Amino acid sequence: MRHRNAHRKLSRNSSHRRAMLRNLVTDFLDHGRLMTTLPKAKEVRPLAEKMITLGKRDNLHARRQLQSYLMREPVAKKVFDTIAPRFADRKGGYSRIIKLGNRKGDGADLAIIELLGSELEVKKAERAEQAKEREAKRPKKEKDKKEEE
Repeated sequence: MRHRNAHRKLSRNSSHRRAMLRNLVTDFLDHGRLMTTLPKAKEVRPLAEKMITLGKRDNLHARRQLQSYLMREPVAKKVFDTIAPRFADRKGGYSRIIKLGNRKGDGADLAIIELLGSELEVKKAERAEQAKEREAKRPKKEKDKKEEE
C-alpha cells in the first residue's frame, strides 16, 4: 500500500529527483513553457506554482526561499519582477499542461507545460516575425515597379 506516498518517483533516487525537478522548475519559470514527459510536467506544476505564490508575497523570507530552491538567481529576480505581478489578481492555477501524444523513440507521453499568458507572447513574436517578412518583401516589389517604369 502506498499510503502517504503522494509524489511520483520518476525512476530516480531522491537526490536525483530533487535536482531534476529543481532544474525543470527553474527552466520553466525562465522560459515560460517547457516540453517534457507528462509525469514530469505533472510533478513540476505544483512546485512552480508554489514559487510563483512565493513571488507574490515579495518579502525577504520569500526571496530567500525562492533563491534557495531555484538554480539561477536571475530567474528568481524574474519571478519577483515580471511573473508574480502578472498573476497578482489570481489565486492559483498559473500554468496549464497540454498533452502532445507519444514520443517516437520510446513511446513516452509528451506534454507542454506553460504559464498562462505565455501563448500571447509567442503569438506576438510570430506576428512580429511575419510583419518583418512582409516589410522585407514590400520594398522589393516597390523597387521592381520603379525599375519597370
